[in-house]
Amino acid sequence: MHTGLHELLCISLSALCLLVQSLNLAFLIKRKLRTAFPIFFNYTAYCVLSISFALVPYFYWTSQYFYIYWILNALNICFEFGIMYEIFVNALKPYSAIIDLGKLLFRWAAAFLLVAALLTAFAANGSQPSKIFAGINLVERSVRLMQCGLLLLFFVLERRLGLSWRSRTMSIALGLGIYSSCSLVTTYLVAHYPTWYATIGPIDTAIYLGVVTFWAYCLRLPEPARKTVLDSPSKLIFQRWNEVLMASPFSGTPGMAMAPADPFLPGVEKTVDRILARKMVS
Repeated sequence: MHTGLHELLCISLSALCLLVQSLNLAFLIKRKLRTAFPIFFNYTAYCVLSISFALVPYFYWTSQYFYIYWILNALNICFEFGIMYEIFVNALKPYSAIIDLGKLLFRWAAAFLLVAALLTAFAANGSQPSKIFAGINLVERSVRLMQCGLLLLFFVLERRLGLSWRSRTMSIALGLGIYSSCSLVTTYLVAHYPTWYATIGPIDTAIYLGVVTFWAYCLRLPEPARKTVLDSPSKLIFQRWNEVLMASPFSGTPGMAMAPADPFLPGVEKTVDRILARKMVS
């Protein structure tokens, strides 16, 4: 692809993403969704600012654009990780103890990603910037895999969770999962076929444009009547988990008697054993 045509296409797609994300921000404000999805709201506002900010150095500070891109990309990864947590909490609102366990798992995941990024940066060859970029790349791919896993989890538990695919929680998860899976494919292709970058780069941006357009469509519509997890025919599964977790060290609910803190993995094994035992009794 001709260099001039490639740049024009990338700029045009980025400008369209900026426009659609601005619409998403307006819809979030109009629907008063800032309190329900604060991280997603901040992420949308960040995207509007970051795309606007990135276009300036692209034209005027070309030599610094590479570093600005990686800084903005690192912040973007942090926001996307937070959105996964927010989706998890919104999907399991009736069960505070399961949410407490989820918080613990997300903290462990964040700590693991940080350690993995630091080890990758130290082990990578090359200059200092290239080591940092290697660590950021590892975290980005790991977060993308987690987003695909979250989407798969929602596919499996959609009926049990009593959530509609038209709900905002599921729409955000669907958009993130689709973009993450496509991004992993394009990253693999660029890594193995560097000469394809001129073609694959705009495709990745076009996919993101499709995702944010899908979000704009879902945010524009009124929220469909939602069945909570408590209305689900499989609610007893979540109820058993919640009851057992309420009596476990994972629960952060005030007023609950906390058991002596066990190591993390043995504690998980004991919790699963109690749930299976309760299921057999039922």
